[in-house]
Amino acid sequence: MPIKQQAFLDHIRERGEYPGPGEAERAARVVLALLGAHLVGTVRADLAARLPETYALVLLNPLQAAEPLTPERFVRATAAWIEGATEQTALWDIGAVLSTVAATVDEDLLNRILLQLPPGYDLLFGHTHHTRLHH
Repeated sequence: MPIKQQAFLDHIRERGEYPGPGEAERAARVVLALLGAHLVGTVRADLAARLPETYALVLLNPLQAAEPLTPERFVRATAAWIEGATEQTALWDIGAVLSTVAATVDEDLLNRILLQLPPGYDLLFGHTHHTRLHH
C-alpha cells in the first residue's frame, strides 16, 4: 500500500525543517529522480509501488545514470539541480528525502536498494537508525 502523498511530503518537510511544502516537494522530485536513475528492475518497481503516484512516476522516469554516482557526486548532482543550493543544503535535502524513503519501505527492500548503489549510501538514507513511517 503506497503512503499518501500528503503524509510523505509532511514527513520530508518535518525531517528537512522546511518552512513550506514547496521546498519539500522540490527536494523530493530532485532526489527521487537521481535515485531512480541508479535503480533498475524489480527494486525500482518495488520502491515505486510504495511511493505516492506523483513520486513513483519521478522515480520511474527512464533517465538512467551513465555510471553510478558515489555518494559525494550524488550530493553534488543534487546541488546542481536545485537553484541556489550548496553541497551542505543538498546533503540536508537528500537526508530529508532518503530518510523518509527508508521509513516508508521495509528492511528487505531498503537492503536491496542499497545493494544497487555504491558504498556509502546507507548514511544518506540515515540507515544507521531509521524508524518505520506508518501510513
